[in-house]
Amino acid sequence: MNKNNMKNLFILIVLVCLISSFKHKELTWIAIGDSITYLNEHLDETGNRITKGYMTRVAEKLPHIHYSNQGHNGWTAGGIAKEIEKLGLTKADIYSVFLGTNDWWSGRPLGRLEDYQHNTGNTTVYGSFRLIIDKLRSLNPQAHILLITPMQRGDFVYLTNMKNNAFGSYKAKNGQNLESFANAIDSIGRYEHFQVVDLYHTRDLQLKKLVKYKRLKDPKTGVYTNYAYPKFIDLPFNPETDEYPYPVDAIDRTYDGLHPSDKGYDVISRRLVKVMKKY
Repeated sequence: MNKNNMKNLFILIVLVCLISSFKHKELTWIAIGDSITYLNEHLDETGNRITKGYMTRVAEKLPHIHYSNQGHNGWTAGGIAKEIEKLGLTKADIYSVFLGTNDWWSGRPLGRLEDYQHNTGNTTVYGSFRLIIDKLRSLNPQAHILLITPMQRGDFVYLTNMKNNAFGSYKAKNGQNLESFANAIDSIGRYEHFQVVDLYHTRDLQLKKLVKYKRLKDPKTGVYTNYAYPKFIDLPFNPETDEYPYPVDAIDRTYDGLHPSDKGYDVISRRLVKVMKKY
């Protein structure tokens, strides 16, 4: 072999080694959550108003990460904690926990950080998170645990059953603000030195950006009118007689006031990719 061939071979070996060193290790990710997570695999339940959820979007950007969906429609952190041994959770490299909005709406007591620290049980949201995180640590003590705070939420009206509706996070429920739940999750993250993706305080997911408008009857004239936030607050909506208040044109970061649209899921996934690409 002449000197040029040897030189070319050496260069080729170096390039192969460099490429190999940049190749990401294959990682497994279990995403625990409520309907916002669940819908990733149930696009038909959105009336196909979304094309893909946040996990699909993250996996497209980070193809070395392979996810499993542990989203449970309508569940609270308390529900997840109660059933934690029955969910079939397995060892993974990454666990994300995206819960809290249903705890707020159902009026569960938030509790205090001491409930988490002292493992006081499943009577408060802080206590629920301790039970969940203890389980994840038992499965893999070296796993990355990523906490995701609830988003802000507008007036929710379920697409296929308008009787299922809820006011937004612009006011308290059961004397508690949704922001307090987001701050609680952040405080757990700081206590445990976990990465926290704070969606509640993300500018692109503010209340005024969740829907372009809510279409309601003008209380004085009865004429359907498009009301942007906050003008629709406290205006009457009758699920028995009124039309669905969020036509396709009203979609912004959510498609129904609560659940993310493609735009919303894109915001969430970009925040997650920024963190998870470091794993």
